[in-house]
Amino acid sequence: MENQNVRLSVSEFIALTNQTLEYAYPNIEIEGEVSGFKVNQGKYVFFDLKDSEGTVGCFMMVFALRVPIEDGMKVIVTASPKLTQWGKFSLTVRQIRPSGEGALKKSFELLKKKLTDEGLFAPERKRPLPELPARIAVISSTAAAGYADFIKILNERWGGMDVEVAHVQVQGAVAADQIIRALKFFNEREQLPQVIVLIRGGGSADDLSVFNDELLVREVASSRIPVLTGIGHEIDESLVDLAADEAASTPSNAAQQLVPDRREIIERAQFMAKSCAPRIVQHISENQQYVAQCIERAAQRFSERHTMYAHELELLTRMVEQYDPRQVLGRGYAIVRGDAKKGGIIEIEQLKQRITAEVTHVEKT
Repeated sequence: MENQNVRLSVSEFIALTNQTLEYAYPNIEIEGEVSGFKVNQGKYVFFDLKDSEGTVGCFMMVFALRVPIEDGMKVIVTASPKLTQWGKFSLTVRQIRPSGEGALKKSFELLKKKLTDEGLFAPERKRPLPELPARIAVISSTAAAGYADFIKILNERWGGMDVEVAHVQVQGAVAADQIIRALKFFNEREQLPQVIVLIRGGGSADDLSVFNDELLVREVASSRIPVLTGIGHEIDESLVDLAADEAASTPSNAAQQLVPDRREIIERAQFMAKSCAPRIVQHISENQQYVAQCIERAAQRFSERHTMYAHELELLTRMVEQYDPRQVLGRGYAIVRGDAKKGGIIEIEQLKQRITAEVTHVEKT
């Protein structure tokens, strides 16, 4: 039986080829060197990916470009192969990331300069962390050792805080987007946490490259809530660290910076109490002497005023006594009441008696 050739139109062939490629290679990772990099209309990115023996064209949307790249950089792309309607084979890139220490460092420096020029890392943008936060949001992989260290030290140093954790991947292709969603989630809560802590233990430069993702760095910088980072080891620096309000050297150090050590506070309080005790006793003694002096002066003033008021009272008493009618009557005088005219009746009051008499004679003097 002879083989039957399948006759297709050009468009049908392109569609069939793309269906086959999509089925066989829905997503592939390819490593190579960037060549001919360019951005058209601020929307479309074109470049070639090459090695010593071959070249393949690449296309992607500019919003998917999360790290800066340039010609000569070694990168890994996540893409789907596709045959265009013009019959040209290319890769539709969904994600691109630097590969190798040199490329990672170059990409880091390019993005650092860009965001520094925008003022994203300026010191005046930084906000102080709360002194003793009661509500803490943590973004980390709960399976990571760095997270366990952070929680352990946090509870040892203070404890009793409300800690809410968003479990995310902290490396790999989806890590940046998961962390961004967690940041948005905490920033949109009705009751905001007082601080967000983003932590991840140590790892290779490639493992930590997720924290140099441009969209993630911008999300950290725009957070309504102060952000503390504890990423990698002391020697590691990420752009997320630069965008955060405060950066700790490790997850453990993040816990140390976030809350005080209650044992140190107790010891300091005890020391201050002991050092202040002699001063307090001396102060009380000095105050007692001062109070005694005040009481003595007040008593003296009271005595002086009492003597003055007693003398004035004596003078007033004598004046009142001089005007007492009984005193006048005692000296032989009399008080006459009634109608002092001839034939009138009058009453004569003396010290020890009263006399009623009829007036027989009135003479004017």
